[in-house]
Amino acid sequence: MLRRLRKAQLIWPTLAALAGLAVLFGLGTWQMERKAWKEGLIARIAARVHADPVPLPAGPSTDGRGDLEYLHVSARGRFHHDKERYLYAPIPGGPGWHVYTPLELEPRRIVWVNRGWVPEVRKAPDTRPQGQLPGEVEVMGLVRLQVRPGWFTPQNDPTRNLWYWPDIAAMTASAFPAGPQTGPQTGPGSPQSPVPLRLVLEADAQPEPPGGLPRGGVTRLELPNRHLEYAVTWYGLAGTLVGVYLAFAISRLRADPR
Repeated sequence: MLRRLRKAQLIWPTLAALAGLAVLFGLGTWQMERKAWKEGLIARIAARVHADPVPLPAGPSTDGRGDLEYLHVSARGRFHHDKERYLYAPIPGGPGWHVYTPLELEPRRIVWVNRGWVPEVRKAPDTRPQGQLPGEVEVMGLVRLQVRPGWFTPQNDPTRNLWYWPDIAAMTASAFPAGPQTGPQTGPGSPQSPVPLRLVLEADAQPEPPGGLPRGGVTRLELPNRHLEYAVTWYGLAGTLVGVYLAFAISRLRADPR
């Protein structure tokens, strides 16, 4: 058989076809493994999102490395409404913003809360004074861990308070250049900066703040799961490669039947 393949000049085409087949089958199998992983992730998110909120964990688990993603939590503290940061979040109906507000859990310890969406015309805090909750409040929402920007994400502009991704460290530095103006350790002119948790709390849609803004519940929960489609594509290409190779090999062998 090897002699016939060599005589028909099919050795290298056969090796190339086998290599391509291995790659295509490997990619298809990888997509099936990704499909199983994604389905497990979706099920875990659904279970956490619909669970009753638990107190926001304290200590090392909040350093951004614990298993906290999408955990439904509650936190108590005082909002620094004068430190709002705005992340650009347009919708089909027009431009808008996600309002990020630091919640002071205790002196020098804050967590950034994505309170929700506001339209461009209600971006300024004085256009929605009812929603600027005073005093100690309880916030319920989903934990989101620190993310990195994509290749095409524009650069944040802290000087203009214009954000395209939530850079916790930069948001804290721009909001508290001399520390928060509260408490004996962080009074006016204090050189100490607050210590932010390396996560974001995305507020629930309910209960709505007075006036209805910011509009919470902005967490994106629909994760794309097209891995079966991709796997079928790779397996289909593998089948096509087999068909093309067989047609080519048969034509060569018929041309030299000896």
